[in-house]
Amino acid sequence: MKIIVLGAGVVGVTTAWYLAEQGHEVEVIDRQPGVALETSFANAGQVSPGYSTPWAMPGLPLKAARWLVSRHSPLVVRPAYASLPMARFVAGLLANCTSHAYEINKGRMLRIAEYSRDCLRALRQQTGLQYEGRQNGLIQLFRTEKQVEHAHEDMRLLDDSHIPHELLDVDGILRHEPGLAGARHLLVGGLRLPGDESGDCHLFTKRLAALAEEKGVTFRFRTRIEAIEAAADSITGVRTNEGRVQGDAYVLALGSYSPRMLKPIELRMPVYPVKGYSLTAPITDETRVPVGTVNDETYKVAITRFEDRIRIGGTAELTGWRMTLSPDRRETLELSFGDMFGGADLSKASYWTGLRPCTPDGTPIVGPAPRYGNLWLNTGHGTLGWTMACGSAKLLADRIGGRRTEIPALDLSLDRYTG
Repeated sequence: MKIIVLGAGVVGVTTAWYLAEQGHEVEVIDRQPGVALETSFANAGQVSPGYSTPWAMPGLPLKAARWLVSRHSPLVVRPAYASLPMARFVAGLLANCTSHAYEINKGRMLRIAEYSRDCLRALRQQTGLQYEGRQNGLIQLFRTEKQVEHAHEDMRLLDDSHIPHELLDVDGILRHEPGLAGARHLLVGGLRLPGDESGDCHLFTKRLAALAEEKGVTFRFRTRIEAIEAAADSITGVRTNEGRVQGDAYVLALGSYSPRMLKPIELRMPVYPVKGYSLTAPITDETRVPVGTVNDETYKVAITRFEDRIRIGGTAELTGWRMTLSPDRRETLELSFGDMFGGADLSKASYWTGLRPCTPDGTPIVGPAPRYGNLWLNTGHGTLGWTMACGSAKLLADRIGGRRTEIPALDLSLDRYTG
């Protein structure tokens, strides 16, 4: 079967890989000159199944109200850019802020994220793929006792999903991350997730794309997708600036731009672009940087070690599809890193922004599209694109090929919002 994959980010490339593994003829189309040059380019660098948590949770409305008046808030809403898609996303987010919805959504996210991490490990063993990866676990850092109390509820859900974890005191944190010694006075505890990993997502995607090409996958770069063409119950082709492309099946993996592509064929997808930022800075002092990756719970900032660089990522900004770099968001990233570590030259850091495709329940949309029998969806991964990429791609490839999936997948489809 010939399958057209729309999008060459980490989700699109992993989808192409697993489809090619199953013997399909695969063609990937993207407007950029290479793979992973948008949201996948400079993300936080984490593969963090244990940290897979929906933003919609009990207490979020009150927290958000406080955050909106805080200079260094992890959540930023730009009212000047309010729109109907933003309003729908916020309404959906608030509707999921119940204990019942939180348990369902977190359970789904943990299921696919754990499976994805297992798929990544198998892929690494199969191919020998190297991408500055580290398998040192992740530590969620708490500055207040209230944060520790909230962690106990997540630990119960981690227990239910049989995910290894441990609650650490400050000495325990420093045994794993000695570079935090200068921040001892700021910390009250931490939640360690030993199964989580880190690495350079852009490098991973580039090298996997090269392996996919060896399997026969064709990449068409600098090709702008103008429209998906549809008949009554099937997709008939994709119109691009380079001409019309046809296949037997089509996979939409365009991240935040997926809803725009579906609107002309009368499908609504509740995916909204939540803007994130990162800094990537050279290491100057090995004793004052992390060994692996940590998350500062107060500012919702991730700090990840590469070979000779540090990646600092965070912020959830609702501002539509605008890609301007905000100076105040950089200040927040620098503040968190300066509090915790300090062994990198932030004056030489590259500053980046990307649009995370977020669903209101936090779970990606993986499965068939309603109405059109040969259209498949793989998008809406939010901040966990790399974390869930291999698992969602393998699930989708199995479903397209009519194979039995290795984990339950029916509740990941788009129709969960209408059924």
